[in-house]
Amino acid sequence: MKRKIIVVTAAYGNEQIRALGGQLAVLPIIAEAGADGVEIRRELLSPKELSHLASLSFAIEAHNLLACYSAPEPLCLQDGSLNPRLPALLEEAYTLKALWLKVSLGHYQQKAALEQLRDWLEESGMALVVENDQTECGQLAPMQRFKAACSVLNLPVTLTFDTGNWLWVGDAPEEAARHLAPAVSYIHVKAAVPHHDRFRAVAPDRADERWLSLLNQLPPDAPRGIEFPLEGDDLTAVTRHYVNLLREE
Repeated sequence: MKRKIIVVTAAYGNEQIRALGGQLAVLPIIAEAGADGVEIRRELLSPKELSHLASLSFAIEAHNLLACYSAPEPLCLQDGSLNPRLPALLEEAYTLKALWLKVSLGHYQQKAALEQLRDWLEESGMALVVENDQTECGQLAPMQRFKAACSVLNLPVTLTFDTGNWLWVGDAPEEAARHLAPAVSYIHVKAAVPHHDRFRAVAPDRADERWLSLLNQLPPDAPRGIEFPLEGDDLTAVTRHYVNLLREE
């Protein structure tokens, strides 16, 4: 079975998405490029679009695409408690007929705080994936603690492994893959190169071979999401190039 490739709408740039009239506008590009699915970003949805998620879901299905849903929210708040907005976000993901809801870890502290999560997931019928972000909460150590807690509690929660974000928090992506790979169910693919005092995301074939090699350390059947900039006069051709690259690599 061929590897599934997901295109993150934000790869086209937030301003471009807004100029085109919303995430609905890039569905034809993603479908024509041969991708399997689209990751819808909550932060790019207008209030009106949020109230019509069922219509967006219908459009995604009409383009024969799978849907994933990403919300710029932490799993755990600063005091370590579960984010009370999660049930509503899970409901939005369900309305979108998404494969999963993706959030960042946030300030996870104790596994006891996760007990309520089991009920929320059962009630929603949705899968949840937790991503390493570009904050200290997304460092390897807290991600490892969270992974261990999910295992002990037998929680049906897996990880999104963002290949580039580790550099933002000072961790080696290869070391993170060594520890986290068994729990990874989704991969956000991007390379990262130094830019001023930080980093910037670039396509993996525009950097050294490190980034494509890193993918070999991760589960081969995990869907790969394109989260690096997709730019050019022919967005369909550019997207198709990277869909093919990541599917075959």
